[in-house]
Amino acid sequence: MWYRIPARLVKSSLDPQWREAPMSTVRERLKPHLLPQFCKGCGRCIESCTRHCISAGTEINAATGLIPVNLDLEQCNGCGLCISACPEPYGLRAEPGKDFVLEDPKALFGARRAASEVAPSIPDELLPLPAVEPLVVKGNYASAIGALIAGCRHFYGYPITPSTEGAELMAKLLPKLRGVFMQAVSETATVNMMYGCGGAGMKAMTFTSSPGFSLMLEGISYMIGAELPGVFVNVMRGGPGLGNIAPEQADIKLACRGLGHGNTQAVVLAPSTPQEMLDLTILAFDLSFRYRNPVVILSDGYLGQMTGTVRLPGTAVKPGLPSWAVSGDRAHRGNLICSFLLSEADLEAHNIHLNSKYAAMKAAEQRADLFETDDAEVLLVACNTPGRMAKGAVRELRARGIKAGLFRPISLWPFPIDALRPLLLRAHRIVVVEASNGQLEDEMRLAISHDSVPRPPAIASVRRFGGVLPQQKEIVDRVLEGVGAALVEGVRV
Repeated sequence: MWYRIPARLVKSSLDPQWREAPMSTVRERLKPHLLPQFCKGCGRCIESCTRHCISAGTEINAATGLIPVNLDLEQCNGCGLCISACPEPYGLRAEPGKDFVLEDPKALFGARRAASEVAPSIPDELLPLPAVEPLVVKGNYASAIGALIAGCRHFYGYPITPSTEGAELMAKLLPKLRGVFMQAVSETATVNMMYGCGGAGMKAMTFTSSPGFSLMLEGISYMIGAELPGVFVNVMRGGPGLGNIAPEQADIKLACRGLGHGNTQAVVLAPSTPQEMLDLTILAFDLSFRYRNPVVILSDGYLGQMTGTVRLPGTAVKPGLPSWAVSGDRAHRGNLICSFLLSEADLEAHNIHLNSKYAAMKAAEQRADLFETDDAEVLLVACNTPGRMAKGAVRELRARGIKAGLFRPISLWPFPIDALRPLLLRAHRIVVVEASNGQLEDEMRLAISHDSVPRPPAIASVRRFGGVLPQQKEIVDRVLEGVGAALVEGVRV
């Protein structure tokens, strides 16, 4: 189809007005200008320049200790690719003579609102659950179900045996609950995702096992420093290194004494049945938000895979939103989440605040399960799956006329010394049963020492390693050895 263009709209090339029209719409290309104090010599601009106008530098910048690049702009056409490639804040600019100036956030966004102006917390809401028959599920599944009941709608993790079933169940159920399941590229990525989710005031969890837990420790330190919640379920396996996929208890020292760098502590819970996997996971979310701190659940390879009867509670949690959250809306834009304090005085004050919080945890969150301890003269101390073997050993020893009892710490940190202290007054002997080289015993000894218990009983042990768990017969034999020695010395056990 043809259209006629009116002659008055056609400009002739001979028209003087047309020939003299300035080309004001064409912008002059500016060549890059280097600010050496912002250049770290990464070389990205060198790779981006097609005319080879940029080369690696040779002289150290006195202000930074780094070596900026060199510019030779004779062949430069001002394309700007080098400026786009520069990762530093305006290390290369197109406007010579203008330095980089930090903008005042108050000028950009207004003054930060006072704490009294922050939106109030939206509390969790308890919703009734319909009555159902008991479930028969694995320990890992029970923990995942407990997280959902506790209001967790965000899961981040990387699969690792023997914990993967928990992640698999969350992957199936969270999308149906409008939740988020994200398989991260690594455990390091996982913990940083949990940092972000916790900062937004959301409930997040992960399942991992010993090598993966090790990779998360730096991020857990950051979460503790920034006072962020999050639940970490560590289904312990044999080590060191990659080890194997059988159960062990050799992560107790990491969870209780080594949560990353700095002054770090977290409540550490040790279930021994699938029912406790569910119950303690629900508790973990409550404690995590109550104290604004990560919580660690230490399971083991057998317990994660073990099938048992699990009864659900009568209510489930509809999650709210805490007032301190950085949730991205106007009501919370004045909040700040950070563990970065350059001033020594500020960082010391923050650590003093954390220490007061740890003291509150020690006072309020000690938990233990006592079995046949009212008259126990031989006290077995065990947790996780070895606690089940120890319980069977107590029954057998009682049948043989020996007054044995089981002290099973449920909180490994804080260690439940308040419940242990009165038992030490009548016990003549303690036998610590564990699948590690004294890590549980060390926690008990530290608690006894800090509590200044006078003349504690003699301590013996049953220890297995590398995925082998203590057996009931070993425990009974170890106690009987002590009984025989005591009879020879004339001491009643």
